[in-house]
Amino acid sequence: MTTQIIEYEYAPGHFQASEPTLYSPGMLQEGEMILNVGPQHPSTHGVLRFEVITDGEIINDVVPHLGYLHRCFEKHAESLPFNQTIPFVDRLDYMAAMNSEHVWVMGVEKMLGIQNDLPKRVEYIRVLVAELNRIASHFVAIGTYALDIGAYTPFLWLMRDREHIQRMLEWASGARMLYNYIWIGGLFFDLPVGFEERCREFVAYVKPKLQELQQLVIDNKIFVQRTANVGVLPLPVAIDYGCTGPVLRGSGLRYDLRRVDGYSVYPELEFKVPIGEGKMGTVGDCWDRNYVRVLECWESLRLVEQCLNRLTTDLKRTRDFDPQAMVPKKIRPKAMDFYARAESAKGELGFFFRTDGKSDIPVRCKCRSCCFHNLSVIHEISRGAMLADFIAIIGSIDVVMGEVDR
Repeated sequence: MTTQIIEYEYAPGHFQASEPTLYSPGMLQEGEMILNVGPQHPSTHGVLRFEVITDGEIINDVVPHLGYLHRCFEKHAESLPFNQTIPFVDRLDYMAAMNSEHVWVMGVEKMLGIQNDLPKRVEYIRVLVAELNRIASHFVAIGTYALDIGAYTPFLWLMRDREHIQRMLEWASGARMLYNYIWIGGLFFDLPVGFEERCREFVAYVKPKLQELQQLVIDNKIFVQRTANVGVLPLPVAIDYGCTGPVLRGSGLRYDLRRVDGYSVYPELEFKVPIGEGKMGTVGDCWDRNYVRVLECWESLRLVEQCLNRLTTDLKRTRDFDPQAMVPKKIRPKAMDFYARAESAKGELGFFFRTDGKSDIPVRCKCRSCCFHNLSVIHEISRGAMLADFIAIIGSIDVVMGEVDR
């Protein structure tokens, strides 16, 4: 299997990114006005405020204002040992906490040089729970997006199906959303007895539901009219702003860190990297971004099935298997600067560590948030859109503010 899939030749500098202008009433042209969308607006999906400059129903500019949650994740991480920070990592993208844990833990393991010593069963369980959480995150993204543009039933259906995943992950970790399940060097605990069988039942159950969802929402004529040719994100703009995940792949670039970096056991698994193709409108529009998320749910189900096959054949549970066997008693990395990244549900999530070699607490920790970069492009793709379409554009980004204001 190839380790890298990039089908685009990019020449830096041919697109000049622009910064949003901070407006004052005296700067407005005749007929313009300033509207505040959020931070209490339900479609902003968190405490996020947009300063929208409109001329009637047409948007002339958008200024996103961040900084309402004050999570202070990075400062928390600089005051605690690496292993005690995992519960705080869960609270970044709380819709896909397993994926965030996976990134953090892999980064610390690489610093310690133990990434190649982990049991295969541990690695496959990590991928299994991460892909289940990716599906759950996409279900929330698609369901709330349909709700944003006026469809209530798909939201209820997807929250119902997501509940099956939440219950399975709660069964494995003891927590419903913030798991602290993936530990440095291993796992909190092995999968419960019967988990694999219950997971197979879920896969068989959700496949026809996902097909039904695709017909009800993605291919729906009204949904297409609301999302096709709306919020078009050209590929050069997406690259210059550092967009990743479904937002970048929706613009036509096959870039997925599970393939590019080939971390964990992903090189041993078969899956495709879906991209936007402009089937209903223009490549990179709101419809493409949502279509990519639906296709990624299908691919994650494939990955879950492959993990289950390995875990129930040559990687069966045994009495002597200890998921905490490689958990270090003391975490003391060498003095270094280190960056680790992986493919979260919303894009590239990365952590920069600076250690002094004397303590298990990092001197500096920096989170590279995929939601922050994806959100930064919103003023570029909103100019010229109608005000009603602005809600559709916000939802297509799939932003979680816990990861933005970190």
